[in-house]
Amino acid sequence: MGLKVAVLMGGASFEREFSLASGKNVCAALEEAGHKAVPLDTTGELVPTLRSERPDVCYSALHGKHGEDGTIQSLLEFLDIPFIGSPSHVCHRSWNKDSMHYELATYRAITGEAPVASWPQGIYLARDAFKDMGAATALDLVQERVIGGFPVAVKPAHGGSALGVHKVDSVDELGEAILDALSFDEAVVIEQWVDGVEMAVSVLGTGWDAYALPPVEIVPTKGLYGTEARMEPGAVQYFAPVRPASLSDDEGDAQAIRAEIERAALEVYRAYNARDLARIDLIWDGAQARVFEVNVSPGMAERSLFPAACAAAGLSLSSVLNELVSQYAK
Repeated sequence: MGLKVAVLMGGASFEREFSLASGKNVCAALEEAGHKAVPLDTTGELVPTLRSERPDVCYSALHGKHGEDGTIQSLLEFLDIPFIGSPSHVCHRSWNKDSMHYELATYRAITGEAPVASWPQGIYLARDAFKDMGAATALDLVQERVIGGFPVAVKPAHGGSALGVHKVDSVDELGEAILDALSFDEAVVIEQWVDGVEMAVSVLGTGWDAYALPPVEIVPTKGLYGTEARMEPGAVQYFAPVRPASLSDDEGDAQAIRAEIERAALEVYRAYNARDLARIDLIWDGAQARVFEVNVSPGMAERSLFPAACAAAGLSLSSVLNELVSQYAK
């Protein structure tokens, strides 16, 4: 017997349109699996509607603020409504792109696991440091504070869909890039620019039962894998799984590298104690997997990376979502 699944979508973040596309695809996949999907936007009527509808479980297809920062998760915990995905405290930590170093260091100290994942070294600065404390007068320090100097990546400390992300080649370009990043968030991260093979590794499961789906290689036809490229058909090529030749000319080495990339993604997933599903974004720089962020609410639209990874693993999105929601069958 199918379950009643409330699919939360839309919201008020900059990523609303991405969320609506994800929610639409999730609803279709759930209906295909025999469940009743109830699409809900996060308006002022959300809580009364949830209390009257009494869903068996919720699936949040919300992206960005409120969907990935722990807001909707803590609300569902308060209402005692079960939901797919990581709990609020995990979302709150993963929302901050500057948290990677601490989370991995803590995880390795507790488990004694050998390090696999790496991350770009960077600087975190709040908007108020620029607005009220004169941080903009010290941008000349960036070259010595970020290992390797320019180019650097400038991006909002929280959020996704590449909103406000810039490649900056000199100190003269920093100010404008920082202002744009801060238009999307209250803080900015300035970090090492990493070149290499860009990939997304989707993960399913929880704890030591979690497993990685095939890495999806991301190749923009021009420029960066930015917001506009993600929305424009044909602007990005996706290869699921990643092409062996992108990793090494030797097939055996390519397989070993792919396995290391998947281990790196799992290390990060477990370090944050993520649950059910997530997507890990990273770049293979030719020597190691450089992880950038954890997405606790991965995109689920037709052209999104998570469904592509499922297909590469021989799984349908409907079967994956069915397994996730069926945990809550009464």
